[in-house]
Amino acid sequence: MSNHEKNAEKSALPLNSECWRLSVAPMMEWTDRHCRYFHRLLSPHARLYTEMVTSAALVRGKQLRLLEHSQQEHPVALQLGGSDPHELAEAARQGAQAGYDEINLNVGCPSGRVQSGRFGACLMREPALVGDCVKAMRDAVSVPVTVKCRIGVDDQDEYADLQHFPQTMLQAGVDVLVVHARKAWLQGLSPKENREIPPLDYERVYRLKREFPQLTVIINGGITNVDAVREHLAQVDGVMLGRAAYHDPYLLARVEAALYDVPLPSRESVLQHMRPYIEAELARGTSLKHISRHLLGLYQGEPGARGFRRTFSEGAHKAGAGWSLIEQASAPARMAA
Repeated sequence: MSNHEKNAEKSALPLNSECWRLSVAPMMEWTDRHCRYFHRLLSPHARLYTEMVTSAALVRGKQLRLLEHSQQEHPVALQLGGSDPHELAEAARQGAQAGYDEINLNVGCPSGRVQSGRFGACLMREPALVGDCVKAMRDAVSVPVTVKCRIGVDDQDEYADLQHFPQTMLQAGVDVLVVHARKAWLQGLSPKENREIPPLDYERVYRLKREFPQLTVIINGGITNVDAVREHLAQVDGVMLGRAAYHDPYLLARVEAALYDVPLPSRESVLQHMRPYIEAELARGTSLKHISRHLLGLYQGEPGARGFRRTFSEGAHKAGAGWSLIEQASAPARMAA
């Protein structure tokens, strides 16, 4: 079967948008494999994403360790950064062979390092190139290829600028578009400022869904509670949580319970379910601090939260730190509950 025939077959089998109803954003230096395992315990249904991995790191650098993940993480997507269609195709192939359920192309990161590599948000100025990239990736793999973008960059103030982008993606065979509802300022703002200063414009994303009903549209940016998730889901197909879910990970459990009518797990039970994973990682030489940093917000807003964080901050980096430190950290929170 030719690549063209394969793509036609994929197009004939529409993706189930329910798969993308809830997801956790790819976040550099945060959503590593330890974080994703933890988030999976809080939300069995959420789609999880890796940190962005550059295609060059996989293809030229041969850093296959970047693809490591556990079977418990599924459904999990690999996010790639790059702008060379052939290189992205090979990286996508490696990701699919490693078992990822989706390959996502980053067209939203505004950092200077990313711009210098001609990928991330600056690619929104080159939709034809993005189309070539995703077409090459789709030709290389059978899992879904998706795109994460912004509503614009710099002086792209007209809705027509954004409108052209999904048109091009659809022509390239993309069915799923994740849209961060802020513009990216490529000059003058840091990546952190780009997550906070450009105003949110949810209506542009809603309009995109109305005008391109064939697209599965996932909205991202500034979503911090269950009510907001429900409101967005009345307009688009899915919601992607970012920093709010990292700093207050129990938010994932609350959203899971609201959307899927399942009971809320206790924070203590989540920690207990982490124990086999943590002990296995410690046995293979992983330092506790690499795992515990993702747990710091578990008791966010609860009595004892400060003591929980302090115990980890003071002890997780020490040689020999293990499960007993987690028991010690959670004791004040359990007593305060």
